[in-house]
Amino acid sequence: MQFFNYVMRKVWLHQTRIGLSLYDVAGQGYLRESDLENYILELIPTLPQLDGLEKSFYSFYVCTAVRKFFFFLDPLRTGKIKIQDILACSFLDDLLELRDEELSKESQETNWFSAPSALRVYGQYLNLDKDHNGMLSKEELSRYGTATMTNDYKTYLDFVLALENRKEPAALQYIFKLLDIENKGYLNVFSLNYFFRAIQELMKIHGQDPVSFQDVKDEIFDMVKPKDPLKISLQDLINSNQGDTVTTILIDLNGFWTYENREALVANDNENSTDLDDT
Repeated sequence: MQFFNYVMRKVWLHQTRIGLSLYDVAGQGYLRESDLENYILELIPTLPQLDGLEKSFYSFYVCTAVRKFFFFLDPLRTGKIKIQDILACSFLDDLLELRDEELSKESQETNWFSAPSALRVYGQYLNLDKDHNGMLSKEELSRYGTATMTNDYKTYLDFVLALENRKEPAALQYIFKLLDIENKGYLNVFSLNYFFRAIQELMKIHGQDPVSFQDVKDEIFDMVKPKDPLKISLQDLINSNQGDTVTTILIDLNGFWTYENREALVANDNENSTDLDDT
């Protein structure tokens, strides 16, 4: 069975490479954004899970799907991706999972390429765009989740991908650029305080006692352990494996509350588990 699966995987890779190469207009082993858009657009009718999509939504769906490939596989924003890189990542597997007519609701909800996911993201965009001009102002974008932080839909998709994948280096790089308001290539006490002030203000609005910035600042530096004790670089953030926690503390009220009350939440979970065991 293992050998059979291996052969099937090899055949699939060859078939997919050939299929993608048909859209490689330049013939150099790369796909431009428009090339990948054409590939996915022509793939839609072959994916049963997308049968319910209105044709008028196709352009938004294709844009949403293609954006994930380019956000993670084109970090230098060259406008093209190696076909080899597309085959090596798991995104195509997720996309082609939509061929399964029996795909569970849970799987659809966690799959970026599913119809419910694409409609959810687009629906959030429409809810944020209060004046319905197709653009998001800083005020409108600040209503995304509980973030304290655009312009076109692709920029919005980058923003969503970054916030939903905060453990990934590409997402951390994106968020780091937003946090680095002085464009110095590192975060210092000033930039940390600049963003955490917004969290403190939101805590006051919700009737919570604001937490001392000094305590939070010390915790962040203890978590990251940067090479320079006064500066946090992107590489420090990635190497610490705490990048998602740090960024959540700085830009997400709900995330900060969860972090701040993590011990109480764990204790509560343990109590509930004990009660269930007793019953």
